[in-house]
Amino acid sequence: MRFACLILMAGALVAQGEHGSTDSLMEGFRKLADERRALVKDERLSVTWEKREGAWFCLFNDSQGKVEVSCADGSPAERKGGMGKKSLKLESKSGFKDWSGFRSWDQKHSVSIEKGKTVSLGDWKAEAPEGWIWDKRIQWSKNSRFFQITRVRDVSEREVHYIRSSPKDSLQPEHFINRYPKAGDELRDRVPVIFRIDGKKMEIDSKMIENPYSISKVHWLDENRLRFEFIERGFGKYRLLELNVETGATRVVAEEVDEKFIHVFDKCGWWSLAGGKILWRSERDGWSHLYLIDETSGERKHLTKGNWVVRGINQVKGDEVIFSLSGYHADQDPYQKHWATLNWRSGKMMMLTEGDGTHDLQWSPDGSSYVDRWSRPDHPPVHELRRKSDGKLIAELSRASGKDAMMPERFVTKDREGRYDIHGLIWKPVGFDSAKKYPVVENIYAGPHGAFVPKDWRSWHGHISEMTASGFVVVKLDGRGTNYRGKEFQQFAYKNLKDSGFPDRKKWISEAAESRPWMDLERVGLYGGSAGGQSTLAALLWHPEFYKVGAADCGCHDNRMDKIWWNEQWMDWPLDESYAANSNTEHVKLLKGKLFLSVGEVDTNVDPSSTMQVVDALIRADKDFEFYHVPNGRHGVGESSYMRRKRIEFFQRAFGGGLTR
Repeated sequence: MRFACLILMAGALVAQGEHGSTDSLMEGFRKLADERRALVKDERLSVTWEKREGAWFCLFNDSQGKVEVSCADGSPAERKGGMGKKSLKLESKSGFKDWSGFRSWDQKHSVSIEKGKTVSLGDWKAEAPEGWIWDKRIQWSKNSRFFQITRVRDVSEREVHYIRSSPKDSLQPEHFINRYPKAGDELRDRVPVIFRIDGKKMEIDSKMIENPYSISKVHWLDENRLRFEFIERGFGKYRLLELNVETGATRVVAEEVDEKFIHVFDKCGWWSLAGGKILWRSERDGWSHLYLIDETSGERKHLTKGNWVVRGINQVKGDEVIFSLSGYHADQDPYQKHWATLNWRSGKMMMLTEGDGTHDLQWSPDGSSYVDRWSRPDHPPVHELRRKSDGKLIAELSRASGKDAMMPERFVTKDREGRYDIHGLIWKPVGFDSAKKYPVVENIYAGPHGAFVPKDWRSWHGHISEMTASGFVVVKLDGRGTNYRGKEFQQFAYKNLKDSGFPDRKKWISEAAESRPWMDLERVGLYGGSAGGQSTLAALLWHPEFYKVGAADCGCHDNRMDKIWWNEQWMDWPLDESYAANSNTEHVKLLKGKLFLSVGEVDTNVDPSSTMQVVDALIRADKDFEFYHVPNGRHGVGESSYMRRKRIEFFQRAFGGGLTR
């Protein structure tokens, strides 16, 4: 006989499989979240700004009421009323402008395109080569003597077909199609072509754009030069190229080359500066840094350097660059985000933040001052008013009061080889009793594109907090193969996604348990979605001696089944045997632990067939598992209320009720 859906056991909310219990379970979680948030005051100030008699003031409300301070010296001022102005939003515009149209700038010429096969101007025509078509987009040079048009390889993109079994507004199922190129597919290559108004054609040097993944950001730099970006398929080359329409020559303005991969969409970029200079972001020395490049000579100058990483360019204005970074302070967590300014002419860099935490800035409308909110998972937020000219503290506006006894613990130990510090968090269960032992559940996401352990303060950590409220110790860490720790650390994932940092993770959890005997290493499980779902199943297949239970949602279980850009970024192209070696689907015979699978039937991010093929392979291998194929479910359906309840119940069953020992 099953009892009420919510049972308070040792201070924890325990889900029971009674019909209709989801709402009451979620209501219990909401009440607990509200209680946790009430423990700490002034977690985030709503800041506005007001200019009065030529001086700026910072306005906000804290737990004590309305406050107004001078941006000049931090002195309190009399509240005048009104809402004030919102914070300035920094803008980082990339180094190109775009314009297109069929008619030339001087309005004397107009291009026609017939059925994608023929482009014509006046009395001349140009046919697209066999197997290609002309795009409909035209870009004219400012002198109206040349125009650029894109030649597109005429191939069909892969289509994934879906059946929505239970439409909200229809009894009958619905069919729809999603265009979805997968790893290894033939691409609709897009190659810029230049025509002079008399019909003379100019093409880019084909040797400089071999095997393109993309050619993008095509724009006229001036009347004679067309500039664009090239990314090689497999992500081994990234180039900024330029075609001179007077000489017909193509040249490399700047480029990056790597034998494994270049993380183009996160570690590359360029910004046009005065005097024919380019601000260039690169990881060529092993760390994400900024360089100054002379666009004529190609001369390159290091602007930032060291064993730390540039995280993002937030504004380029005049001689000044405002950017975020991490790992700069050797005595701090290397993932914590800080901010700095850089004068690209002098090379002088100045830190804007200093507190031991992750920083988030809100700027005054004139950009002369800012509010720095910094925190850590184990340190409630501090709000500081600072001056941009020197980064100095003007006034501490608020220091969050109170303490949450359930905040996570930080833990650090070395990786599998003793080379890198591995950072993570440990959450104790609600009603924690150090004399008891608790199951350990890891929330995993090991995608190489980022790092995923929270670095700022949160009173409530969503599904993680729900798991702690259900009787589990929860851990989360970033192992080798993830981002923001330098190129070598990240490139461990190259053709090696199944590793997911598991040797680092097992070592980290085991060493954490040495000083925390309440962590029961006989009951270790994990859960995750998307790439985290892939890692979850991989843990059960290749590390069953450690991970006994796993819940995998919407996993990309075979990288040949998933979208082209994400998978070829790490697994390379052309496809080789590494894809099969990293496939969960091809290795399900190794399964020993308890597995919970879920997927949404209309997931357009990861093809649902990736999970369905795992299900098919499991059945053929005569393996036991639990599976939910959710009608109308999209990507991440495992984080819906119903599925979160089912996941909690699964872990409680798998670990003998989810209770302490």
